[in-house]
Amino acid sequence: MARTLILLFALAGTWLVWSGLYKPLLFGLGVLSVALTYWLCLRMGLLRREVFALDLVPRLLGFWASLVVDIVRSNLVVARIVLTPSLPISPTLVQLEPSLKGQVGRATLANSITLTPSTVTLDAHEGVFLVHCLTRDSACEIRDSDIGRRLRNALGDR
Repeated sequence: MARTLILLFALAGTWLVWSGLYKPLLFGLGVLSVALTYWLCLRMGLLRREVFALDLVPRLLGFWASLVVDIVRSNLVVARIVLTPSLPISPTLVQLEPSLKGQVGRATLANSITLTPSTVTLDAHEGVFLVHCLTRDSACEIRDSDIGRRLRNALGDR
């Protein structure tokens, strides 16, 4: 019940903030939009405990903070590469085998890699990620990165 209420308030609040228009027709369409989104969440099973776990929020805050630091650092590296006249790129593909067991952890890791500039997770099949990196240095960094460990600490076995 708590997950349902939190999801409904989050959806409605997000719609209200982003809409900015509160005319009766648009408000009705917003209610319809929230109801449809809630129904889709139910159909996809997003309210299951392993996906929508409220106890993870405090632990995930630390992970998100470290991810923001990684994103900013990587942005600076990409900016330096782009602003260098010789454009020193060396596109590289890397295969990673994350130690995360759960689907939520693997999906979060793949998305976190993609959020970080200069890296894109191209494929995640049978527990192996194929990651495209802008330079060989970023490929080495992604191999040696502790982002998987930080995520495992935050999520556990999810």
